[in-house]
Amino acid sequence: MKKNQYETPLYTAILEYSKKKVIPFDVPGHKQGRGNKELVEFLGEKTLSVDVNSMKPLDNIGNPIGVIKESEELMAEAFSSDNSFFLVNGTSAGVQAMIMSVCHQGDKIIIPRNVHKSAINALILSGAHPIYVQPEIDDHIGISLGVSVESYKKAIEENSDAKALFVINPTYYGIVSDLKKILELAKSHGLVTIVDEAHGTHFYFNDNFPDGAMKLGADISSVSLHKTGGSLTQSSVLLSNNGLVDKGTIKTTLNLTQSTSASYLLMTSLDITRKMLATEGKEIFNKVRELSIYARNETNKIEGYYAFGKELIDKNSVYDFDETKLSINTTNIGLTGIEVYDILRDEYNIQVEFGDSNNILAIISVGDTKENIDKLIGALKDISRKYKKEKKAPIKLNFRNPSVIVSPRDAFYSNKKRIKLEDSTGEISGESIMAYPPGIPIVSPGERIDDEMIKYIIHLKEKGSILTGTEDPEIKWIKVLGI
Repeated sequence: MKKNQYETPLYTAILEYSKKKVIPFDVPGHKQGRGNKELVEFLGEKTLSVDVNSMKPLDNIGNPIGVIKESEELMAEAFSSDNSFFLVNGTSAGVQAMIMSVCHQGDKIIIPRNVHKSAINALILSGAHPIYVQPEIDDHIGISLGVSVESYKKAIEENSDAKALFVINPTYYGIVSDLKKILELAKSHGLVTIVDEAHGTHFYFNDNFPDGAMKLGADISSVSLHKTGGSLTQSSVLLSNNGLVDKGTIKTTLNLTQSTSASYLLMTSLDITRKMLATEGKEIFNKVRELSIYARNETNKIEGYYAFGKELIDKNSVYDFDETKLSINTTNIGLTGIEVYDILRDEYNIQVEFGDSNNILAIISVGDTKENIDKLIGALKDISRKYKKEKKAPIKLNFRNPSVIVSPRDAFYSNKKRIKLEDSTGEISGESIMAYPPGIPIVSPGERIDDEMIKYIIHLKEKGSILTGTEDPEIKWIKVLGI
């Protein structure tokens, strides 16, 4: 029987708890804010009064049998899946749990090279061996596109013993692969399909966007409601369909790494947000889409910028495009995306999602207004007028199939030595290096380091990109395999 999506079991239970004025002798230690007055001034009495721990009337995320279970069932229905699991460690925890639920030591997983670092971390935790498939590259705008059906097909044919197949839906830049055909291909070969939908919440609530993975029959997916849906940062959901992946295995795997002190603020925000999206999502995302189209059109009127969109669609490496990703190429004004990102933040008080060597990304979602978009457009015009230089060629991306010499897990736990980055050519990396955001590794544990990787990392450092992954915070040194 269809559920009532206006219900909010967890939120309702939290409100009832708050009304009862319970005297707490449990954690958290601030005791409804009384023990930390400055925190109350910052967050407010109401917030602190419902920052609580697990208890009978509020259920337990580790083994939900009450209001959390009811809220998760509503979430599953809203996202067209059989099951859902609340996440308080973000979709990064969801990606790790998905891979660890399916892949064990030595199992092969077919996975795009431009995955988020959480997927690489999951390979370390699970011991799975990556079979990388390359996204196509658009050298004119300097971005990775989607992975074609043919590339997945070739990888499956060459690795008939693969256990799972991983898909990104959509990429950071809004690129969507032909998910329906990829899922059909995986199913015909008995592979489990794992989908990273961190940026795809809105796909489930408006038909003007590409399809959500669970609607198309994916086995398991993880979605960041906080990114484009409106819940609190770090709140996400893992979705699964019955069949190849056991629900109990997912729950047990999640309990390996997810906090036993799950934030009720985060979980309640998921409950409230699910209600909003399930009951008003179509109208909300109609407005979001209209704002996105307006922003893209206005940006493209400014000399020197290119806000790319659906014109990239070729039904191969770009099967579809997510219009809420306002990706803007900046090379024609002679500036890197990193430089434009910094100018927007430092001089115009505008924070976009990220800047890379060639582009900036502004995400348009449920909280955006035309007024704020006009401020962004105005700032972009001003930057073009004040800072425009000679046009520069896009920086080519370093997305080639790396030489995976040992598994990420074996590399991570191997004996390592510390050497200068510029001297590491030919060595096997014991660490990851990535620009964050978006958090896509340039080199990962177990891969042989080459000159192109080093040049690209040095270029990003020189342009002011935030690099992470190594023990050395300045990325001057890297740990490689050896004593």
